[in-house]
Amino acid sequence: MVDEKFTIDSYRDIAPHGVIDLLYRLAEKVQGKSLLHVNSTRFGGGVAEMLLRLVPLFNELGIQTKWDVITGTPLFYKTTKRFHNALQGDEQEITPDMYDEYKVVNEKIASELSFDTDVAVIHDPQPAAFINQKPEHSRWVWRCHIDISMPRRKVWNFLKEYVSRYDGAIFSLPSFAQKLPIPQYLIYPSIDPLSDKNKELSDEVINAVLAKYNIPDDKPMILQVSRFDNFKDPLGVIKAYKIVKKYNECCLVLAGGSAADDPEGMEVLNAVNNAADHDNDIHVLDLPPDANIEINALQRAAAVVLQKSTKEGFGLTVAEAMWKGKPVIGGAVGGITLQIIYGETGFTVNSVEGSAYRIRYLLNNPLISEEMGIKAKDYTRRNFLITRHLCDYLALMVTVLDID
Repeated sequence: MVDEKFTIDSYRDIAPHGVIDLLYRLAEKVQGKSLLHVNSTRFGGGVAEMLLRLVPLFNELGIQTKWDVITGTPLFYKTTKRFHNALQGDEQEITPDMYDEYKVVNEKIASELSFDTDVAVIHDPQPAAFINQKPEHSRWVWRCHIDISMPRRKVWNFLKEYVSRYDGAIFSLPSFAQKLPIPQYLIYPSIDPLSDKNKELSDEVINAVLAKYNIPDDKPMILQVSRFDNFKDPLGVIKAYKIVKKYNECCLVLAGGSAADDPEGMEVLNAVNNAADHDNDIHVLDLPPDANIEINALQRAAAVVLQKSTKEGFGLTVAEAMWKGKPVIGGAVGGITLQIIYGETGFTVNSVEGSAYRIRYLLNNPLISEEMGIKAKDYTRRNFLITRHLCDYLALMVTVLDID
């Protein structure tokens, strides 16, 4: 299903008061300017999902906006996946030929693209070396979506040689910032409340999705939506569910897929299926990237939503579930700690046992869960909607272009 297209004014009754008027005022300052976004995948993952919604709205506001996606070799993606893991603190073996492949692929792809733009936002490590092709007249900003608070120094020092030559760097949390000779900016990611993944759904649609995947509607559903990635800890979720199942009737749904630039997804999915061990109450759904209505319906039907990550740049699935009035139990890491206000909009946890305890608490206290869900939706409205994200990017353009 294809998302409907909405105008800026479609958000006026959803966004906090005054945000839409602020958007228009900021857009006036950069009317006719051009903006380019570059990332490594068109589908799959939060970055692609945000750009898919942001780019049309930039253009509606009078900012000439393009979105280019790089296509690498298998070795390139293997290398950048190891970069990703190393930047999030894992020890990784990265050989000289992998570093060489990264440089060669970046140079080749960059030579095929046009960088005739006023501002470019280059997302994450995959295309960071594009800076070698930066025109003098353009202002470029590197946007980091992952947790690099404690990176493996060899990999970070390699990338830092490129990042230091940008006109600025954007991070999702202050703790992710690094010592750099360039300005650094803080911009939270966002969800689009009018997208297929987040818009209101009828009970008929929700029930149809549950029936499609043979998920029972007569027992509480524990849900985690995420890529099949070890940092999302799906095996830990299964362990927590098995503890809860000893005391509470429930089922578990692990819904996700893989991104084009993540070669490890199938390996993790196989491990998850093995851990499920033919339990009929565990439903492992390998969904396509456009299964937005399905994810929306699952989040709305869930009794408890988890995001039990061990590392997390931000975790948009937390804001998605909170927008649907669900308190979320998440790993006490990265951007999850920014979204979950402990005891108010959900709970952060550090262990399988802690996860199980908080799942049982919410299952056994439905009125408290409902109250927390109301607070969660309001907190998301005030902080994590696409309209705020647009304001931040427009303010960034005003800043880097030095417009009064």
